[in-house]
Amino acid sequence: MIERHNATSVSERPATAPVDREPDTGISPEANSGRRRLVLIWLVPMAIFALLAAYSLTQRHAVNRALADQTAKNAVPFVSITHATTMPGSSELVLPGQLMAYIEAPIYARTSGYLKTWHKDIGSHVGKGDLLAEIDTPEVDSQLAQAKADLATAQANLALSQTTAERFQELIKTDSVSKQEVDNANGDFAAKKSTVQSEEANLHRLQDLESFKRVFAPFTGVVTQRNTDVGQLINAGNGGSNTALFTVAQVDPLRVYVAVPQTFAPSIRVGQQACLELQEMPGKNFCGQVARTADSIDAATRTLRTEVDVPNHSGVLLPGAYAQVHFGLKVSGQKLSLPINSLLFRPEGTLVAIVGPDNKIQLKQVTIGRDMGSSVEALAGVDMSDQIVLNPPDSLEQGEAVRISPNSDARQSSPPAQQGAPNKK
Repeated sequence: MIERHNATSVSERPATAPVDREPDTGISPEANSGRRRLVLIWLVPMAIFALLAAYSLTQRHAVNRALADQTAKNAVPFVSITHATTMPGSSELVLPGQLMAYIEAPIYARTSGYLKTWHKDIGSHVGKGDLLAEIDTPEVDSQLAQAKADLATAQANLALSQTTAERFQELIKTDSVSKQEVDNANGDFAAKKSTVQSEEANLHRLQDLESFKRVFAPFTGVVTQRNTDVGQLINAGNGGSNTALFTVAQVDPLRVYVAVPQTFAPSIRVGQQACLELQEMPGKNFCGQVARTADSIDAATRTLRTEVDVPNHSGVLLPGAYAQVHFGLKVSGQKLSLPINSLLFRPEGTLVAIVGPDNKIQLKQVTIGRDMGSSVEALAGVDMSDQIVLNPPDSLEQGEAVRISPNSDARQSSPPAQQGAPNKK
């Protein structure tokens, strides 16, 4: 009975809904909340630091990139440009030339000794055979005296030998001497005769050396150099360290050598008139004629070596001077002129550097005509629209990027007019 009562009491208890409860971890809610706060305290600064680091890296990358771009931009060189200009449609052929003496010879001593005296100095006009200097030759004088004595001895021995040979020829007729003795006498006479001839030759040689102690002018001209003085030791010949005693030049007429470009070579004829113009004597012309040409084009310069002979009776023209040679012919057609400082000389030929539309270098080969000093004539390879680099460096290469200098002259930045004013020399 008791057991039934207990069961009934239990079954009659009111049912209650289940309640969700946190698992029992042994940590109180207050501890969990503190841990979350601690994690947040560490995560926030780290996130801020990460953001700052990312921003710093981004800024540094941007600065480095800007610096690299600026460096690459600064590495592109600036160049100044110019344009080809036109030359007159019809002009006289004018080429540079160098004046040379018609004959020029260094005068060396033919005998050794000491300079006794000189009679002509630089600038002295001399005629053929004029005495230039005298050399004291004591050794040659002694050798000459010895040679004379040796010749006298040889002549005396020859006379004795001749007398002995003639006497033996008479004695053999009476059989007073043997045939062998006669042959010996004749042989000794022949030997003595040869000795005399040898001594005579030696004497003549020393006499010639003795005569060389006087130095004479070989032709009419002017003494341009005197390289010796009184008392100086003179060695014969021009070998070793020996220097010429004098230099004599014939200055009337003068030779003028001109390098005529291949383009104009067919127009040059022997006997053609040519006149010289010197910068130090403006307004004066000295005319001569084409004497000869090399009849061959120099493969290195593509020019014809031409000689013009010009009279110089007054002596105004000086050897070694520079002159402009005007040939008696006309050059027709429009020609272009380039500054001399726009050319590049390389193994492949004469080049110019041209700035293309993309600001990159194009190397073009040009054919050069006349040389006007500060400019040259361009026969082929360029036109007036080309932007030509002035003073191009030797390291300039095909396709190299460049920038046109803002300081370039405004007249150089655009092509000149088609009809330019003629160049005046």
